[in-house]
Amino acid sequence: MSYAVQMPDSQPTPVPSFAQSLVCFSSVVAVIAFGLFTMRIDLHVLVFICLIWVGANIRYLGLHYAEIRKLMGQAIHRALPAIYIFILIGMVISSFMHSGTIATLMHYGLTWLTPGLFLPLGMILCALMSVATGTSWGTVGTLGVVFVGMGDTLDIPLPMVVGMVVSGATFGDKMSPISDTTNLAAMSAETGLYRHIYSMLFTTVPSFLIALILFTLIGTRYGNSELTGTQIEIIRAALSGEYRLAPLITLLPIVLLAILSIRRVAAEVAMSASILLAVIIAIFYQQSEASQVLNALWANTPGTTGIENLDNLLARGGVLSMAWTLILAIMALALGGLMHGAGFLRVLLSGIIARVQRVASLIATTLVSGLIGNMAMGEAYISIILNCQLFQLKYQEQGLDPAVLSRTVEEGSTLTTGLIPWTTAGAFYSATLGISALDYAPYAFFNYLNAIVAFTMASAGLGLLANYSTKLADRD
Repeated sequence: MSYAVQMPDSQPTPVPSFAQSLVCFSSVVAVIAFGLFTMRIDLHVLVFICLIWVGANIRYLGLHYAEIRKLMGQAIHRALPAIYIFILIGMVISSFMHSGTIATLMHYGLTWLTPGLFLPLGMILCALMSVATGTSWGTVGTLGVVFVGMGDTLDIPLPMVVGMVVSGATFGDKMSPISDTTNLAAMSAETGLYRHIYSMLFTTVPSFLIALILFTLIGTRYGNSELTGTQIEIIRAALSGEYRLAPLITLLPIVLLAILSIRRVAAEVAMSASILLAVIIAIFYQQSEASQVLNALWANTPGTTGIENLDNLLARGGVLSMAWTLILAIMALALGGLMHGAGFLRVLLSGIIARVQRVASLIATTLVSGLIGNMAMGEAYISIILNCQLFQLKYQEQGLDPAVLSRTVEEGSTLTTGLIPWTTAGAFYSATLGISALDYAPYAFFNYLNAIVAFTMASAGLGLLANYSTKLADRD
């Protein structure tokens, strides 16, 4: 047995065989798929079973429990910023509810977001929000919550609305120079940030436009919604009766969040500042009881407008609402730490990469590898780093610009993570918007169309940014 994979601060770790890696990974996917779709077992339990299975495989390699625990702990430690954001997002939502920020957006949004234009305009607004803030999570937790409530009043199915939100939020996050995944992909592929963004324009913009057209066509089916002007006025009157709605005051928390994000202030600091401002507005402007507002940061309570759906929307948020997601995220991160640290994914993919010869096949393999990495490790960060390391030499051999590698890794990792129920992003979107990733995934057009567009363009030899001496035509 060879010893090539180095564990930090420890002895070399034995490398698993390809057969063991394949069986280990396939079993994880099978347990989750069978348990989730057939047995209807809670996802936390399934991930726990997978942790035991992968841990047993690592123990077979010769590692002891202390080393296995260290692999899990290192993965969780790397993701601590994301865990902090999980907690803060719950407080952002509840504080925005009590400050009247969400209510103001809904109150004025209902005046111009007609049923027929709701989906395409909503996608554009989510995209702009994510570009400005650099976070799809922040967009989903703010505008996403607003659009879910508005979509319900417009009788548009929830999966379509959430698919639209996820599509727009992911596009903006992917194209934002202040996005963590965008910067991570550029850094891991050893290319410039703006070179990376320029490269993404070739595949991301066409994919966004196609998704926008699809949402526009779907939106026409709801152009004759039965939501009348009277119903709109009832909802707006209920909001204005519950809150004091002055945009110059109530929108300050979301404006502050956007400004701090644009200025590249740490996400935790930006969110904390917006929470504090929202709490101040809730207490002193909305004249809510301080104890009620502060307790809502832990567990929010329903509104009192008298409209059931609206009251349920106003009850969203609070740290407690994120507990299901947070626990799942920690368990998934631990599982990813085992799969990555023991080398199962590296062994599984390295043999496949060596056999890839054509550029289009290389692009397709990278895309699939990103999806596999997300499924195995539960989040996109490690998947981005791992795939850039695995494919970097192969892209150089094919004469491709490093920005093509960073772009393709993002298309396989960043875009698919929100479509998988047990990833941190998929779990967060589901918990925040109240719907399973399996339900909204078919309508998150942008997230999977981007991969199709990328492969199609690679097959046609378009947008490949060749910059090495070897010509692509010779390689193909």
